[in-house]
Amino acid sequence: MFLWVIQRDLLLAMRRRFDILTTLFFFVIVVSLFPLGIGPEINILRTIAPGVVWVAALLASMLSLGRIFSNDYLDGTLEQMLISPQSLSLLVLGKALAHWLITGIPLILISPLLGIQYNLPLDAILILALSLLLGTPILSLIGAIGAALTLGLRGGGMLVSLLVLPLYIPVLVFGSGAVEASAVGLGAGAHLSLLGAFLLIALVITPWATASALRISME
Repeated sequence: MFLWVIQRDLLLAMRRRFDILTTLFFFVIVVSLFPLGIGPEINILRTIAPGVVWVAALLASMLSLGRIFSNDYLDGTLEQMLISPQSLSLLVLGKALAHWLITGIPLILISPLLGIQYNLPLDAILILALSLLLGTPILSLIGAIGAALTLGLRGGGMLVSLLVLPLYIPVLVFGSGAVEASAVGLGAGAHLSLLGAFLLIALVITPWATASALRISME
């Protein structure tokens, strides 16, 4: 069932490619506008690059949070998941993983090209991609909780942002901090280790919390 949920969500996403492209284009446009607006000052671009890329990735991830459970809610699939003998937490984990594969992986793949716009050194670009690889799954896992709590509510998109944004701040701080430390010649190991710890905690806690939120919302 875990693999079925992932395969199903990926198949549905491929049928609605516009949703994937919207998230990716938003990320690319936001990151690309800053060099045009600031100008060719290399030192300034290198300084702001980690924060700009990470804020853009965070906002791009939030754009698609409402679609994690909404389609399943509308067509009745979510009700079948709730009464299924399979673990709801495991199914929720599969949906969060599918969301990350759909939204997070494209951002990670395009990030090295965007880092070149800011004249980041090669080491910093690699750390940027690695920090996104560790951080974007956390965004999907935490975002699933907010999507479950606001399921079926009018204006749920705004409520999701208000709920999950405070929880995103540590990921944003340590993700951008890793790139910044690498760009100035300091080690990024501490920041990446903390991101890895956050990811492990999220993998343990968020599926259970999301499953509980879904049961509350469906009642």
